[in-house]
Amino acid sequence: MPARLGFMTQPLITTSTAETEGIRVDVQARYSPEHSDPRQSEWFFLYTIRISNRGPVKVQLMDRHWIIIDGAGQTEEVLGEGVVGNQPELQPGEAFEYTSGCPLPTPFGSMTGTYRMLREDGTEFQAEIAVFELVEP
Repeated sequence: MPARLGFMTQPLITTSTAETEGIRVDVQARYSPEHSDPRQSEWFFLYTIRISNRGPVKVQLMDRHWIIIDGAGQTEEVLGEGVVGNQPELQPGEAFEYTSGCPLPTPFGSMTGTYRMLREDGTEFQAEIAVFELVEP
């Protein structure tokens, strides 16, 4: 008789990657049941972002622009200075990683956006954050 495998719930992790002018943005997102209350139409998702400077000059992350779309198609834009209270400077070859969260009124949605990056010569560009899904398993 074959062995019976126990059912283990693994978190569903969604990812995205984008690179703009030498700045690579990798995202991993997952549902956070401990911060959610579906009976109250509250789903919470955690996302970890790693920003890597693969370019030849120092850059600083100045601000963020998020576009969040819930499962009902409602769009919310979030603009803010820095990320998690920081405006990290990244020398070539350096990376900055942080974790943050997003509440939704639906069990699924998506996020995308940009970071405004400042080069040491004073020029700026928008580093893309590729769309990633927020999904309750």
